[in-house]
Amino acid sequence: MSRSTTSTLDSVSILGAGNDASRRILTKDAVKFLAVLHRSFEPTRRHLLKLREERQVETDKGRLPDFLPETKHIRDDKNWKGAAPAPGLVDRRVEITGPTDRKMVVNALNSDVWAYMADFEDSNGPTWDNMIYGQANLYDAIRRQVDFRLGEKETRGWHLDEKHFTVDGEPISGALFDFGLYFFHNAEELISRGAGPYFYLPKMESHLEARLWNDVFNTAQDYVGIPRGTIRATVLIETISAVFEMDEIIYELRDHSSGLNCGRWDYIFTFLKRFRNRPGFILPDRADVTMTVPFMDAYVKLLISTCHKRGVHAMGGMAALIPRKDDTAANAEAMESVRADKLREVLAGHDGTWVAHPALASIASEVFNEHMPTANQIFVRPEVDVKRDDLLNPVVPGRITDDGVRKNLHITLAYMEGWLRGVGCSAINYLM
Repeated sequence: MSRSTTSTLDSVSILGAGNDASRRILTKDAVKFLAVLHRSFEPTRRHLLKLREERQVETDKGRLPDFLPETKHIRDDKNWKGAAPAPGLVDRRVEITGPTDRKMVVNALNSDVWAYMADFEDSNGPTWDNMIYGQANLYDAIRRQVDFRLGEKETRGWHLDEKHFTVDGEPISGALFDFGLYFFHNAEELISRGAGPYFYLPKMESHLEARLWNDVFNTAQDYVGIPRGTIRATVLIETISAVFEMDEIIYELRDHSSGLNCGRWDYIFTFLKRFRNRPGFILPDRADVTMTVPFMDAYVKLLISTCHKRGVHAMGGMAALIPRKDDTAANAEAMESVRADKLREVLAGHDGTWVAHPALASIASEVFNEHMPTANQIFVRPEVDVKRDDLLNPVVPGRITDDGVRKNLHITLAYMEGWLRGVGCSAINYLM
């Protein structure tokens, strides 16, 4: 399909190629709604992205992240809570996540899980066709043109643009594009089916970014005429700055909050990125940085304690392993490691977990069913005393090896090759 520039409204241009999905999804009213979101919130988004840059400069100069003194009153106030679980979100013990191409959507929806999280972020190469056909696939799934389980949607992060859609000459935020189209087309349909528009919000770096999302949600709900608080969002805590503002993030989203999630892999990445100029924060091989090393253990404990104190779900991280059909012994070892990881999560107090492959769903379900007979364990309130130094403790047993560096290079090149082909979900070394 040839690329075209089509003005659909005054000062709005669609720069991606027209196709069947775009004609269904980019209706005049939907485009108008996206323009309202962009004009209302783009200045604030740009300001918050500038604050990210300034925080990195401060860290490079030697200032370490810490709990904010100006929001201590929010952390210390034991009386406020997040919203009660929305319809369909009481029991979330196993959720599956993956990209939004038709085949992957069908496979995920046919998995033995409690919910499917459609990923427009990490596992989805952001080509125009991927984003538009993904929206069309979810539109069909919600209307039972594809078998459907409870659905949640992960938008792109605040830092990414959608260059194929401009308003007043500026590219729209990828997050607003993803959220806006899904919400506009599907919110009322989901409500009519006893659910609602539920989201995962990635790459958040501060409670101010959560406040921006809350403002977006209120504007969107008012625009289509549904009650505020209908939208629910789970925030992935996957940046080192966000871990110090978890109470505040829930507080900003409280009428729309459905909890927090341990985004473990990106969390480790941001630890490396944030402290890139500090030799004392160099970590050993990736295989040595497990969930039980001190700074990761502190992160998990604080997240669970914070969520349960505020009455919302604390979701565990993703099992990224995939089955090995070529080696029975190696496959058995891999599946046992998944079981051990899910056991660690449920015993720690998590209310649910993620898997990336349908074959892992039964393992995760067995573990959570055995050790969490209730719909969740929000009532478990572990007392923890996690300090800043616990979250920033770079002491991890292990070392940097030649083999570890080579594996990192192989993964980087293989992933980038897939990304350039528009494939964001790549199985490399039997990991997603």
